[in-house]
Amino acid sequence: MTPPTLALGGWTHSLDPVALNLFGTFALRWYGLSYLAGFVAAYFLLRLLAVRGATLIPKERALDAILTLVVGVMVGGRLGYVLLYDPSLLGLIDGFPWWGVLAINRGGMASHGGIAGVIVTAWWISRGFKAPDGTRIGACPPTHAMDICALIAPVGLMFGRLANFINGELLGKIVAAPGQTAPWWAVRYPQEVLTEPYQRLVQTPEHWAAIERLGRESALPGEDWERGFDRLLTALQRGDAAAHAAIEPLISTRHPTQLYQALIEGVAVGLVVWLVAAKKRKPGVVGAWFLIVYALGRIATDFVRLPDAGVAQFGGVTRGQAYSGLMLLAGVVVLVWASRRAAERVTGGWLRRA
Repeated sequence: MTPPTLALGGWTHSLDPVALNLFGTFALRWYGLSYLAGFVAAYFLLRLLAVRGATLIPKERALDAILTLVVGVMVGGRLGYVLLYDPSLLGLIDGFPWWGVLAINRGGMASHGGIAGVIVTAWWISRGFKAPDGTRIGACPPTHAMDICALIAPVGLMFGRLANFINGELLGKIVAAPGQTAPWWAVRYPQEVLTEPYQRLVQTPEHWAAIERLGRESALPGEDWERGFDRLLTALQRGDAAAHAAIEPLISTRHPTQLYQALIEGVAVGLVVWLVAAKKRKPGVVGAWFLIVYALGRIATDFVRLPDAGVAQFGGVTRGQAYSGLMLLAGVVVLVWASRRAAERVTGGWLRRA
């Protein structure tokens, strides 16, 4: 990892998204490992809640519940991106996969879709699990299952946002133009040159001439300057000091919004829902607080995060803020409804072991 240039301030992103090269083009990436870490952590948290008597889901069925959640998160996250951000992917595309929904390299996943997938999966989990004798064990109110998912989800959200940071994606708004002094906390993402539409960048014609020159110098015969710049970026990620020195003055400095969202969606949301669940609650209360705090955090961070490239916004409101506004409203409604209904307190109480 190369150090920041003290004269310019900030830090130039040099993290390699590949955790381990195995063979050929196959490699373990931090993004995939973040999902694995999130589900493993969720499994142990669910077992902890079961041991503490804070959930009706049996400890012996924790793995079944988590494997079901894996499917819900993956399907919900992908369908959420397609339906909420890019419905054109519902059609056919050239090459494999022929159906745009399966082309996860085009758009990826949407957090709101993943949360919707978790809600549907929680309903499925609430039906209980089939025992060898044909009976079902662990059946519980759907709102209770949703509460438990709200308790174990923040750690996965945090790992996902950290992976977004490692990948240099979901960029924040510009704090300082190329070559200008930046605050110590700001980050330069060389990936902006290859991932952001040029009209959204602030490089001058002189900057672009230098960027294209660096790309051509790094390109192999027959490659364009963009492929060459990608090679230079790989050299930077491998600790090449010369690549660092050449790239740094040409890149804007931005808000590290992925880290903001990791703190809000993972730490802040997690603290709130676990504090709420320290005492026994009526089904639905913990899940409602998850929706409220997550939505408020997403609305706030989207003010300093760039909208997704190529995705139309709702006037001055990003799609993420609009969907989070609906989530906030839903959370308030569920909180009022769950608090007033006559129901036994079955969610939480982890502070005092049952």
